[in-house]
Amino acid sequence: MPGSRPFTPVEWSVTAVNLPEHGRNPIHTDAGARAAGFPGALVAGVSTYAYLVHPLIVAGGLDWVSRGGGEVRLRRPVFDGDTVRCVPDAEEPLLIRAVTDEPDQPRALFRAVTDSGPVPAMRPGEQLPEMRVELSGEWGSDYGVRLGDDDRSCVDGGIVHPAVWPALANQVFHVHVARGGWVHTRSIIRHHGAAHDGATAVVRSVIVRRFEGSGERAVADIHIEVDGVTVATLEHEAIVALPG
Repeated sequence: MPGSRPFTPVEWSVTAVNLPEHGRNPIHTDAGARAAGFPGALVAGVSTYAYLVHPLIVAGGLDWVSRGGGEVRLRRPVFDGDTVRCVPDAEEPLLIRAVTDEPDQPRALFRAVTDSGPVPAMRPGEQLPEMRVELSGEWGSDYGVRLGDDDRSCVDGGIVHPAVWPALANQVFHVHVARGGWVHTRSIIRHHGAAHDGATAVVRSVIVRRFEGSGERAVADIHIEVDGVTVATLEHEAIVALPG
């Protein structure tokens, strides 16, 4: 990766919280989570992802934000108020684990890459309506800071935080796919360029697979463009209808 400093992520911890907009999904409220059989509000998977990328941004700076990526697997819930430790693997430092004090660890895994490569082709499937979103407010550079992240690289650079890309994918699922409470489970996220605060993003999405597994699941290919240039692509998976 370009730059003079070595790409060596280090452990970091934070208290997990939900943002106000996450309450659109009832699973991120105490009442909605308890109705689904959980003890309290689940922290949004995209929040856990935002915490997991902190060590990558600190180590790789805005180079990683514009060129990196990886696959996140959300294995078990993180609850509002949990202390989350983001721990790089000793043998594979680009593998970051989200660890809490709950039994059955880790809660999530992020296997990062420093270069996502070229834009992949979108696979055929069920076309969803196109979305246009201004990259400001809840979709801006301060996404991580609002979650308690103490790194301000994206804010100071005026660059949209990388957690905004799966957050936009979640918005696609929330508006067009999910029914009631739903749970983000996995994403492959590729950065192909940086986007600046205030730009307008065009989000194009295709459902490429639906299947059963602890509820009804869906997988989508999602491409996000700014000024005609693809800045991020995702393969995004969620349980879109919880069992029962």
